[in-house]
Amino acid sequence: MEGKQNGGVIVTSQSLFQNFPTLETDRLILRKLTKEDATDIFQYASDDEVARYVTWDSHKTVEDTYQFLQFAFDRYEAGQVAPWGIVYKADGKMIGTIDFLYWDQVHRRSEIGYVLAKPYWGQGIMTEAASKLLDFGFHKMELQRIEARCFVENIGSERVMQKIGMTYEGTLRKLMFIKGSFRNLKIYSILREEYFKNKE
Repeated sequence: MEGKQNGGVIVTSQSLFQNFPTLETDRLILRKLTKEDATDIFQYASDDEVARYVTWDSHKTVEDTYQFLQFAFDRYEAGQVAPWGIVYKADGKMIGTIDFLYWDQVHRRSEIGYVLAKPYWGQGIMTEAASKLLDFGFHKMELQRIEARCFVENIGSERVMQKIGMTYEGTLRKLMFIKGSFRNLKIYSILREEYFKNKE
């Protein structure tokens, strides 16, 4: 697998994600998903309002949730980028997921995606989680560019992108056919040099 030379050490997806890293912020723990998380995940993934602005349909049965978990487990096993479960320290609940959707190691770029249970909206939680992923992406994965996209109607997701220092690049017109219609997506990004300048 291709990798990036870093001080004599080859950084590859397998070397970085084979032992899937646990990350921590003031309020959150980002960790591997487990079968025991199924109930919490189903609780928010079955909410039509939560699923309104994502590409997947709301979970109708817990079997839908287990299928998602199996996807995550397969990614963990292969040492690939995979979902982090977001645990809220205050109550110990699994309240969402966040991940790098891919890792282009040639061009050193990736895209983040995320979803959060409705009771936790509007509290800066996803901004906190996404900021941690930017830190990981630029420091550990040595990315040059991280982007994110959202449906034009998803104002909450767009605010997260703005708060973590991303720049609006444009609207991709009718990019995806989702849930019966073609959807326009806004695209935001942040570059490595911008991220580190913001940290000064």
